[in-house]
Amino acid sequence: MRLLTALYFVSFCIFSSHSAFAQPDTKQQTADYSVHTHTIKSAVLNEQRTVVVQLPKSYQAEPNKVYPVIYRLDGAGNIPLASAIIERLQNDNRAPEVIIVAIENTNRLRDMYPTVNKEPQGPVGEGGGAAKFLAFFEQDLIPLVNNNYRTHDYKVISGASAGGVFALYALQANPELFQAHIAYSPAVWWNYGAMVKSTKSFITKNKELNSYVYINIGEEAGIMRERYDELQQSLQSPKVRGLRFFNDAFDGISHNLTSAAGAFNAYYHLFLPKQMPMSALTDDLASIDVYYQNLSQQWGEQISPPDRAVRSLGYNLTGSKQFTRAIEVFKYNLKNHPKSVDALSALSYGYEMQGDTRQALAQMESALAIADDSYPYVDYLQDTRIRLEAQLNKNL
Repeated sequence: MRLLTALYFVSFCIFSSHSAFAQPDTKQQTADYSVHTHTIKSAVLNEQRTVVVQLPKSYQAEPNKVYPVIYRLDGAGNIPLASAIIERLQNDNRAPEVIIVAIENTNRLRDMYPTVNKEPQGPVGEGGGAAKFLAFFEQDLIPLVNNNYRTHDYKVISGASAGGVFALYALQANPELFQAHIAYSPAVWWNYGAMVKSTKSFITKNKELNSYVYINIGEEAGIMRERYDELQQSLQSPKVRGLRFFNDAFDGISHNLTSAAGAFNAYYHLFLPKQMPMSALTDDLASIDVYYQNLSQQWGEQISPPDRAVRSLGYNLTGSKQFTRAIEVFKYNLKNHPKSVDALSALSYGYEMQGDTRQALAQMESALAIADDSYPYVDYLQDTRIRLEAQLNKNL
């Protein structure tokens, strides 16, 4: 499975510098990432909290660029894995660069669970502070990150076990605060399955959610597995529009390894690739515009439908002998890129595959008219024109 590639990157090393939000100090930079440690005096939590911020490689070189933010629970030790996976996805144009904010723990059970546990199988009397912890995000952490770094409004909350429960709680308590929620093996057994019950109620009441949710589970069995399966079933409800939900179940993977096993799939499914997949293309060509509008919102930069990406959609359609649809896509692409030799050549190919040699020749001649000596495939264009002319004359 593609997710196993993630396990090879955990050896990435991250070094941090020390500063306060109010008075930034020096920084260290390793492998082109600059990493800062900050201390926040939180009135909400009535304590000091430490967070580590890793900035993207391009951050200093592109002063006008803004970035999505991943808020990772359970501390900076989780940065290397997420960073390595996202970088590999970036190399394939499947993810933007991101800012990663890792929150160090003080009292983990208190902060992560929204209810106090009353079930004997767990630590009775613990939990119940998730509402305050979420208020810390809303009132302290997110505003400070936004004020000190170039962010845009696409935020991800990610956590494992108790942290996974908190990610699901954030979805329910404030659905618009984060646009994506990642919960590795969320400990939904807690307090007689309180999170499962609240999720069911939340899904029933909300018919539309503009959000992404990824959950997974490993070899856990018994009550944990039963309650997780209930959670999965409720989140898979087809009645909730706009919810992008993905789930993984790993045989033989321990609870402590589910974040490593699932991180690749979590981010692979989260970020829209620059190459629009065929599954996103409908009979309405407006679906191309919608896809790239959503991608632009997620990536934090305006990305118009790329010439090559749209041509690829058309070529896929010709490959499946949907020639009329292919020509429509090629025409759409040419409208967006009227001076593109490749766009004209693709439209010519579509007509040729449909059997319309005259139109194919006309588009190829148009391509040759704007192609100069620097175009690397001029010989192909000329040979194709000769072949199309011969075919047309043969048919006369």
